[in-house]
Amino acid sequence: MKKVGLTGNIGSGKTTISHVFKSLGVPVFHSDEQAKIIMMSEPLRSQLIDCFGKKVFKDDVLNRYFLSQIVFNDPEKLALLNSMVHPQVNTHFQHWCQSQNSTYIIKEAAILFESGSNRTLDAVICVTCPKDIRIQRILERDEHLTIANIEQRISQQWEEHKLVKLSDFVLDNSGQELTVPQVLNIHKQLK
Repeated sequence: MKKVGLTGNIGSGKTTISHVFKSLGVPVFHSDEQAKIIMMSEPLRSQLIDCFGKKVFKDDVLNRYFLSQIVFNDPEKLALLNSMVHPQVNTHFQHWCQSQNSTYIIKEAAILFESGSNRTLDAVICVTCPKDIRIQRILERDEHLTIANIEQRISQQWEEHKLVKLSDFVLDNSGQELTVPQVLNIHKQLK
């Protein structure tokens, strides 16, 4: 079974693309969703409180807005959070892979290369989209964020050209090309 990464910068449309792969019967592991679950569980929950304070949980739920305000304004704290979460996500991914029966699986992850998890994969698909379209998408889906918040998060990610250079497949999700035919072409090559 091939392990294929699906990455791209914030707002590029990774999740939408992953749903197209799912509709083709390809199992998809959503790293960001798994990270949220892991952060609610012990021992990571206690570690987050120790590192970022009690306000990191509000009404017994992860206060993602509070945590993001800390880590996206402090690269060292972002690196600390990633070092706590990503090894556990990778462990969950490896266990998840063992229960899959498919020609290939997709691991969707925003910081696939930055976390080093690309090293355990056979190929990587990068979803690309111009920055202005990505910002508009993010504004539409998250009313708590301002353009300044979004720009701050974008500045913490690798530039798109670097992701493209390291990827095996590139999928344009700007609206200039139809996405489904692009996914079908990649699917055909991976089968």
